[in-house]
Amino acid sequence: MEIRNICIIAHVDHGKTTLLDGILHETGAVTSKELKERVMDSNELEQERGITITAKNTAVHYKDTRINIVDTPGHADFGGEVERVLKMADCSLLLVDAFDGPMPQTRFVLGKSLQLGHKPILVVNKVDRDGSRPDKVVDMVFDLFSDLNATDEQMDFPIIYSSAKQRWAVRDLKHGMGGDLKPLLDVVLEHVPVAKGEKNNPLQYQVTSLDYNDYVGRIAIGKIYEGKIKKGQDVTLVRMVDGKSTNHKITRLYGFEGLRRHEIEFAEAGDIIALAGLPDLFIGDTICDFGNPLPLPRISIDEPTVSMFFMVNNSPFVGKDGKFVTTRNIRERLERELQTNVAMRMQETEDKDRFKILGRGELHLSILIETMRREGYELQVSRPEVIYRTGENGEKMEPMESLVMDLPDIYTGSIIAELNRRKGEMLSMEAHASGITRIEYSIPTRGLIGFRGFFMTETRGEGVLTSRFSSYGPFKGEIPGRKNGVLISMDSGDTTAYALWKIQERGALFIDPVVPVYPGMIIGEHSRENDLEVNPVKEKKLTNVRSSGADEAIRLVPPRRMSLEQNIEYLDDDELLEVTPNSLRLRKKILDPTLRKRTSK
Repeated sequence: MEIRNICIIAHVDHGKTTLLDGILHETGAVTSKELKERVMDSNELEQERGITITAKNTAVHYKDTRINIVDTPGHADFGGEVERVLKMADCSLLLVDAFDGPMPQTRFVLGKSLQLGHKPILVVNKVDRDGSRPDKVVDMVFDLFSDLNATDEQMDFPIIYSSAKQRWAVRDLKHGMGGDLKPLLDVVLEHVPVAKGEKNNPLQYQVTSLDYNDYVGRIAIGKIYEGKIKKGQDVTLVRMVDGKSTNHKITRLYGFEGLRRHEIEFAEAGDIIALAGLPDLFIGDTICDFGNPLPLPRISIDEPTVSMFFMVNNSPFVGKDGKFVTTRNIRERLERELQTNVAMRMQETEDKDRFKILGRGELHLSILIETMRREGYELQVSRPEVIYRTGENGEKMEPMESLVMDLPDIYTGSIIAELNRRKGEMLSMEAHASGITRIEYSIPTRGLIGFRGFFMTETRGEGVLTSRFSSYGPFKGEIPGRKNGVLISMDSGDTTAYALWKIQERGALFIDPVVPVYPGMIIGEHSRENDLEVNPVKEKKLTNVRSSGADEAIRLVPPRRMSLEQNIEYLDDDELLEVTPNSLRLRKKILDPTLRKRTSK
């Protein structure tokens, strides 16, 4: 049976996972009962947020051909996932929204695909939506290929028009819309080369993903580049990090079919499989014939651009929510994450209770934090900081982002003013007839910290913002920090409606009545630039003397609810975020007010 290996690449929310749902349904790889919306996004966080975080693979059969399909993340922060799995595929399905056109992440992933020599198939998705402009989008994709220095062969890509949600695809819109996804699958068979590799050559299998099972231990997922492999075979593992070799026996082999992973006895070159029996393997390692180590080139991953400190929780409420609160617990969890998350790094610090974690962006790090809190961990995290480099001439270099925004025309003035304040540089501005303006900026990564919350508030939730790391550039100078100070609790206890009613005149509150607080905890944003200490647990004194305001109704403004990412963005240099399974609390690094004032001087 012939094998074709493809990956689906696109920007966030352009329909990758929905298209894969349709392919699984079209080929009969899943039953109607198994098929739910975005079936490949199995992770709880992926379902909640509607984004793909980890790359996943499946396989379908169509016209006596086995098609291995890899679904990749569309967000730049998970680029580490994309880079290593692209190597398993021989061709890419480039999915582009028929209205949005190519977005920042499209450029990032397509560039990686073209570097590997892929000749992509363009799928213009959502052609049935209002305002779609497929012809214009195709021209934009040609321009993008040209910008990325694609070869003439790569520029001659086939085009498919589709509606992943309605599960149909056509080669030409002149013949109308509707039908099924067979035209897309036919193009895959015509255009994608048969998987390379010779089964009689020495074995070369490279690990690109890791899984874990309580019964068989660590499971490797990867592609057989040369040779063949069978259950019970003795093999030699060559580590990517140091090149050392160790010998092991393969205890399990797994193939993929639809949503299922099933045991198989053997597999040959070109196939994507999973295997177990090697306890100490890592991503990038090569499995070879016994006694014949022939390692494949190491997988290159772009370096991290943002860092945060993860600390043991030392607040007065430590241990009230979480099961795992000690330094040992947090260290073991972080080390476990590093085994599968190749784009993340950890550095030790002088303080044994503090770890410096380096990642590709705020979302990359916040997903880890959210996962840990759901697993029962308590910790504290600091404000994200960008990672600087030194240029060839000794100059200070910082990471720069390519930022694209679609927002209603009426909000463009305030957004542009804020981006200019954050050292951004406008690249283009295009107004659409629909009243939406697209603005592109080049901006320092640190200028984006805290900007997303401002953007969503300023555009009343109508704006769409995406960004990706572009390159390192010269340091742009100091960027002013947060404009407003915070309201800090000066006492411990449960907040009262009476106290909050008085405090809300001073700014915006973050908490409700009857919420436990402690001295040094941040309960709101001050309306002025300075921090203000307040008493949120004060109770109304009862007397036998009536006053004119005694029966005045207490009306509280609903507090500002902030997600984990918004809390992280809000942090200032002297603040921390306390993360527990049930709560997110902003606090000052130094809780004692006297010591805090002395340190600030």
